[in-house]
Amino acid sequence: MSDFVMTIGGDTVPAADSFGVVNPANGEVFAHAPECTRDQLDAAFDSAAKAQRDWKLDEAARRKTVLAMADVLFASAEELAPILTAEQGKPLADATMEVFASGMWCQYFANLETPPQVIQDDEQAYVEVVRRPIGVVAAITPWNFPVLLGFWKIAPALVAGNTLVLKPSPFTPLSTLKAIELLRDVVPPGVLNVVSGGDQLGAWMTSHSVPRKVSFTGSIETGKKVAQSAAPDLKRVTLELGGNDPAIVLDDADPATVSRAIFAAAFNNNGQVCSAIKRVYVPESLYSEVLDGLTAEAAKVKVGDGTQPDSKLGPINNAPQFERVKELVADALSHGATATTGGAAREGAGYFFEPTILTDINDGTRIVDEEQFGPALPVIPYRNVEEVVERANATHFGLSGSVWGADADRAAGVASQLECGTAWINTHLALGPSQPFGGFKWSGIGIENGPWGLAEFSEIQAVHRSRVADGMNMGTAGIYS
Repeated sequence: MSDFVMTIGGDTVPAADSFGVVNPANGEVFAHAPECTRDQLDAAFDSAAKAQRDWKLDEAARRKTVLAMADVLFASAEELAPILTAEQGKPLADATMEVFASGMWCQYFANLETPPQVIQDDEQAYVEVVRRPIGVVAAITPWNFPVLLGFWKIAPALVAGNTLVLKPSPFTPLSTLKAIELLRDVVPPGVLNVVSGGDQLGAWMTSHSVPRKVSFTGSIETGKKVAQSAAPDLKRVTLELGGNDPAIVLDDADPATVSRAIFAAAFNNNGQVCSAIKRVYVPESLYSEVLDGLTAEAAKVKVGDGTQPDSKLGPINNAPQFERVKELVADALSHGATATTGGAAREGAGYFFEPTILTDINDGTRIVDEEQFGPALPVIPYRNVEEVVERANATHFGLSGSVWGADADRAAGVASQLECGTAWINTHLALGPSQPFGGFKWSGIGIENGPWGLAEFSEIQAVHRSRVADGMNMGTAGIYS
C-alpha cells in the first residue's frame, strides 16, 4: 500500500515529508501518509472558500453530488475495506460495512428535506425562518471509525451548502485519503479537501482564520483544546467527545438474553466505540448469572488479525491505547478485582488484548470511573434502582446509557432518569442517520445526525417581508430593536 495523497482544490497533492502508519495486527509500519505543511493547509482552506461561493447557490446540485458520492462509496467498498482493516485493525467484514454505512449517510442527507418554517403570514407580513450555510468547515475525525465518522460530517456539511477541509487521525489516515481521492470525479474542486498530519495540523486548523465552524470527534481532553482554540474567532463548534456508558440490568431481565446483547454492545469494534457499554450494573439477585453469561461470551469470541475470516475482534488500534487498556486492567486487578476471563495482553506481535470481564470491582476504581475504550468490561452489583441511577449519573460523562428488563415501560422509566444524550431500552448502539447523537456534560456540545445534525452546519436567518404599503410596520417588538 503506497501512493497515498492529499486532495486540495480537486488536485492530487503529495508532500515533501511523510509519516508511517502502523498495522496494529503486527505493530509494523506498512504505509506512509503525507505530512501536510502550513502552506498546503492554507491552500486547502483557500480553495474551500473560493468553491463555497458557487456551491452554496445550488441546492439541487449539492444533493445530486452527495447522492453520487454514495454511489462511489458503495462501488469502492472492496477497495477501501482492506485499507481500513490494515490501518485500524477491525475485521474485513466490519470495515466493508463501515464503508457501506458511509454511503447510507450520504443518501440520507441528500434526501433530507428541510423546508423553511413560516412563523407569520397575515396582512402585516410574511415571515419565514430559513437556514443558511456557515461557510468553510474544518473537520477532524478519530481512529475508531475513520471513514464513517468522516461522512457523519461531510454529508450534512455539503448538503447545507458549506465546503470542507477534513483531517483524519494520524493513526488511520489512509482510508480517508483514498476515499476522498475516489470522490474527485463527482465532487467539484475545492468543495471537499483532505489533509493529513499530526496534532500540530489539528491545532493549525482550529485556529485558522478561514473556517467558520469546527466539527470534532475525539477525546474530552482534545475537545477542550479545540473549544479554546476556536473561541477567539467565535467559530461554531460541534464536539462529539468521550463516553462512559452504563448499562443497568433490572431484576426482571433474562440473564442469558442480556448477557449476549450487552457483550455485543460492549465489545463492538473491540470496545473502541465512544457510545459502547463501558460498565454494567447488575442486581445482586442476578449477578452471578449475568457475570457467567458475559464470561462465556468473552471466552468464546475469536480474536485475531482482521484479514482472517473467522476473526470477530481485531487488535486495539494503536500503541498508546494498548498501553492504556493494559494499565487500567492492571490497576483494577491490583485493587482487588478479578478477571473471570482475559485480563492480559496476548503474547506475540500486535496490539491484541484478551477480552476481559472484571468482577469484585466497584465505583472508585479507575476502569469504572474512566473511559477504557478497549476490550475490558467491569460488572458491578447493586441493591436498589434509585441507588444505581445515582451511581450511573455520578460522572462527568453523559453520552449514552441503556436499561434492560422484561417490563419495557418500567425500564423506560428508569432510562428517563439517565443524564445522557441517548437512552436505550433493551438495546444499545442502535444508531442511524436519522437519529440525533450527542452528549450531556463533558461528552460533547452539539448534535450529529438527523435534521438536528444538518442544522448544526447552518445559521438561522429570519426573512421578513412587509405587506404594509409604507413598509413602516415594525410590530410590537420594533420599538425595542
